[in-house]
Amino acid sequence: MSGHDIGAPSPWVVRWGSLIERGDVLDVACGSGRHSKWFVEKGIDVVAVDRVPQSIPGARFVQADLETGQGWPFGARRFAGIVVTNYLHRPLFADLRASLAPDGVLIYETFMLGNERYGKPSNPLFLLQAGELLAAFADLHVLAFEQGRVQSPKTAVIQRLCAIAKEKV
Repeated sequence: MSGHDIGAPSPWVVRWGSLIERGDVLDVACGSGRHSKWFVEKGIDVVAVDRVPQSIPGARFVQADLETGQGWPFGARRFAGIVVTNYLHRPLFADLRASLAPDGVLIYETFMLGNERYGKPSNPLFLLQAGELLAAFADLHVLAFEQGRVQSPKTAVIQRLCAIAKEKV
């Protein structure tokens, strides 16, 4: 996905990332690290993960192919924030949820059905169904959810979610 490596952070991540003031942030499928770099500049500790090795100043990088079925590389570790953009591997939904610390923030933004008219990904296996992120993370406290066509910087059809892990009692 070519949007994966655009240099500027996503406005969605910037808008909701400001909720994370301390703790570790996990940048999933980080690509060149545009979001990792943004959090590092804010003084936040970042763990970035991708299958392709990256050098992201100030971030701890973990090389892992999250789609091989070899298990979640972070075990029971919890994060104050998890960021996922332009990436979809549905089997990770449970790991993402379990890896949020109490009051941890999940920021997710990726492509949905309809995007095939505008470019890649066009395979329905890599496109969310309508309302899918909202349903997948319904057990979290959803602060914001959007879906539909956007023009930024090119036309795409996406879903965006920002949610907070409910404190376990």
